[in-house]
Amino acid sequence: MSPDRRRVAIWRSALLLGSETFIRAQGDALSRWSPTYVGATRVDSALARPDDVITFPDGPAGRREFLRLRLSGASPRLRGVLAETRPELVHAHFGGDGWLVSRTAQQLGVPLIVTVHGHDVTRQPQSPGLHGIRYRRNLRGVFARATLVIAVSEVIRGHAERWGADPAKVRVHYTGVPVPAAIPMVAKRWDIAFVGRFVAKKGVDDLLTALARLDSPRPRALLIGDGPLLPAMRDRAERLGVDATFVGSQPPESVQRHLAESRMLAAPSKTAPDGDTEGLPTTILEAGALGLPVVATHHSGIPEAVLDGRTGLLVPEADPAALAAAFTRLLGDADLRRRFGTHARDHIAAGFDLHTQTSRLEDLYDEAASTVLAAARRR
Repeated sequence: MSPDRRRVAIWRSALLLGSETFIRAQGDALSRWSPTYVGATRVDSALARPDDVITFPDGPAGRREFLRLRLSGASPRLRGVLAETRPELVHAHFGGDGWLVSRTAQQLGVPLIVTVHGHDVTRQPQSPGLHGIRYRRNLRGVFARATLVIAVSEVIRGHAERWGADPAKVRVHYTGVPVPAAIPMVAKRWDIAFVGRFVAKKGVDDLLTALARLDSPRPRALLIGDGPLLPAMRDRAERLGVDATFVGSQPPESVQRHLAESRMLAAPSKTAPDGDTEGLPTTILEAGALGLPVVATHHSGIPEAVLDGRTGLLVPEADPAALAAAFTRLLGDADLRRRFGTHARDHIAAGFDLHTQTSRLEDLYDEAASTVLAAARRR
């Protein structure tokens, strides 16, 4: 590490799910701060790395210590591991994970930033019974201890403030994506691509219903991702006679290649029955950076990234007929696709470029560190 780079511990309890490329990409793009990735447990995924710092070793003893942390919010082992990394700042992703590390950061006198992404301030605080009571208490606790709270969209900012975040602490910051120097010139193999976890809020059921409405010829759809609803969605596609290819979870470079081979991205997100919503899906930004138009829904932070009638088309949530109409419009008009794609790329480059956004994140790191330092000097 360069001696003039400050240390930040990037915390995610499960390090690191294959769908959370945005965490790794953001941390790796830091230039003035040096990241150390710290987690509670290791996840066997394409994003795991040998130098990730894992707090609780696999086995009965490690599981007992992790359970203690989840129940109490404190762990001598976590305190020792975090102290060894000697960070000047801890950046936790998701509200629940932020609570797990917030007390330890406070004990070590290290400022904490927590990023809230979506379900952590939409679905989870609405959980019923004792689980919901405990989660809401913990969320208020991490908001109180955090020096800054980052929301990934304006809508998520509102949810965070609803559940107790001090508005003076909250900053909206868009997670950036790489914007290639040029749009890849490759043959188009797919008419419509979907990338995401197969969970209710992603609206894959609506996507398949919409695709079944289209024929002459039926569009070729590529669905990338994994999740609990994948088997049911495969069955649904077969029953509906949709030309859909499911390729499961893919590494980032494969996702980029598949997007480049597609004419458009579908992002039919909606509020799930349990209240779960999106923050701002990274795949929308990735598609725009590659010059793809997007058909998506008026949902959560999506309209902040997709400009209706300029970079793509927005339709109401849970409306397969409207989705089908938007697909038909774009599939039948190559000039419109190119125009939307050009504007999408310009929009993403202007407001969501990874390096620009990460530089702004480092400004927030500086702000958080200086705030704590100033407070310490006043004491």
